[in-house]
Amino acid sequence: MKQFNVPIIYRSPLISAIKNKRKQQDKMKKDFSPALLDFGPVQIYLARHFGFCYGVENAIDIAFRTIEENPGKRIFLLSEMIHNPQVNADLQQRGVQFLQDTYGKQVIPYETLTKDDVVIIPAFGTTLAIEEKLNAIGIPTQKYNTTCPFVEKVWNRSEQIAKKNYTVVVHGKPTHEETRATFSHAAYHTPTVVVNNMAETIALSKYITKEKDAAGFYSEFAGRFSEGFDAAKDLERIGVVNQTTMLASDTQAIADFLKQVMIEKYNLTASNVEEHFSDTRDTLCYATNDNQTAVYGLLETAADLAIVVGGYNSSNTSHLVELCEEKLPTYFISSEEKIISSSLIQHFNFHTKEELTTENFLPVKEPVKILITSGASCPDAMVEAVIEKLVSFFTIKTSIEELTATF
Repeated sequence: MKQFNVPIIYRSPLISAIKNKRKQQDKMKKDFSPALLDFGPVQIYLARHFGFCYGVENAIDIAFRTIEENPGKRIFLLSEMIHNPQVNADLQQRGVQFLQDTYGKQVIPYETLTKDDVVIIPAFGTTLAIEEKLNAIGIPTQKYNTTCPFVEKVWNRSEQIAKKNYTVVVHGKPTHEETRATFSHAAYHTPTVVVNNMAETIALSKYITKEKDAAGFYSEFAGRFSEGFDAAKDLERIGVVNQTTMLASDTQAIADFLKQVMIEKYNLTASNVEEHFSDTRDTLCYATNDNQTAVYGLLETAADLAIVVGGYNSSNTSHLVELCEEKLPTYFISSEEKIISSSLIQHFNFHTKEELTTENFLPVKEPVKILITSGASCPDAMVEAVIEKLVSFFTIKTSIEELTATF
């Protein structure tokens, strides 16, 4: 796999040593058990897979190289390049400006741009309409494009099934940058609709079965369907693709459900099911799959609590939190600074979108067992900083440097 030039400030000697050793021991990635960091009174279990993925490293490499190659030029990002506050702040400190917020609201008008400006396309990709605007100004959208290859894979899959006259159902968060981009690319080729969860999928199925009148579709799915969508006929042949960072189990359940709806409506068999349902296979990226599977492996370890590190607006990170919450107390933090003391932690409730403060989050016992993972846009250095903060509350038997040397 291609190697990227990622700034050393995002690297961690400890995490690099652990990941390298695990990779050597498990080249086929079949072992999803966590790595144990035994400090004596506190034991930390690190997920088998976490942190920067291929797409994020590619985006960071391109972004920092773009800054170096264009001294004196105005450099813009369409929106956050990835959902990590540290990385985005580092880019802003180097003079990069954001044209939009994460919800697509314009911050800097396109009218103020010139052909001499540089615009970086974020890892989530962007819509065809925005590409057209930039190209019309004279700003080439492909020159500094950090779109993740696995996002582009979803776009390609959508185009493939569009050519066979399937409507695309996108499983994703409607306001997320990636979902907006995927919707745009799919809708260019074929009728397209977005569902956020199983409840919305069930609602959509009622228009497939004609249980609900097609006229109601347009209000129930307002803002979620492509121009000219005909609910009476465009739901007769469908295929499911997804925002690459959704829960794999949720996407699979949605695809299985819609497939069964089609089988029952049209009395299909295994040999002719593709007359109405395209088997798109899972379009989740490898890193999302690996990180989620690693959390399942992590949760097999009995522990007192879990800490998940990442940006609060990171979709893939929130799903890791969701998995951990099912088993034990879980704290979603954006950095080590959120760990105020051995008895106080500030953490994010992604369900209510608010930051909470919890007292006595570390149990009074020895050893305290903590599970740790992070999102695909979280630097390893940040995870090490969290570990350092946690162990600072204990009289440890082995230092981080000593432990690093053992891997």
